[in-house]
Amino acid sequence: MANATVGAMTSTADSAEPPASSPQRVLVVTAHPDDVDFGSAGTVATMTAAGIEVTYCIITDGAAGAADPDVVLEDLPHRRQAEQRKAAAEVGVSQVMFLGYPDGRLEVSYELRRDLSRVIRQTRPDRVVCQSPERNWDRIRASHPDHLAAGEATLQAVYPDSRNPYAHPELLASGFQPHEVGEVWLMASPRADHFVDITSVIERKLAALRCHESQVGEPEQLEEFVRRWTAATALQAGFGEGRHAEAFQVVNTR
Repeated sequence: MANATVGAMTSTADSAEPPASSPQRVLVVTAHPDDVDFGSAGTVATMTAAGIEVTYCIITDGAAGAADPDVVLEDLPHRRQAEQRKAAAEVGVSQVMFLGYPDGRLEVSYELRRDLSRVIRQTRPDRVVCQSPERNWDRIRASHPDHLAAGEATLQAVYPDSRNPYAHPELLASGFQPHEVGEVWLMASPRADHFVDITSVIERKLAALRCHESQVGEPEQLEEFVRRWTAATALQAGFGEGRHAEAFQVVNTR
């Protein structure tokens, strides 16, 4: 059942649509800085190592909280952008875009769909990685309201908006041509059906997470949690003891 893609061992459930074997460009969309690193930094590291161009799009400004009680909230958005750029570099990503929506108040709106459609038409990815719009009752912290809204808005931007020349006509007038994304990988989905072995890059994932100093109160506990969580995911995937993995639901959008 295992098959090789993007330079890493993967496992795909029999009922899942097989993921694209060799995307050239991938866009990762998340609600907050650090979401991508918890959900998919290991997978991103395997993709960039395989020569795939990866772009991050962070929707909110990340200003709604921090682990440090003495942080100056007015300075937090700038700090979190810097942390995310540093974390992206740890896994081989150089292009990071920020939409600047208010943290903690994200809703699926026409404006957000338009802005995400613009990003999709600009970056023209073969694959989009985003958060699941479906609440995960086994991982409630992964189902932050901003995450759910980010996932739903991204899926609506993928289909139908970004491929429809009549959606958001101002984008076409500005030269952003329609683009069809072939597949979406959903993070934290309760219907995960695809697993990526990140054992060889687990240290890069941890390095990326440590870059979010404003959010990480106790790095040692964070590392223990991430190793335990990714090891359990690897066992679920059938990769065996001593492995680490990340999980996704793969959605074919063609």
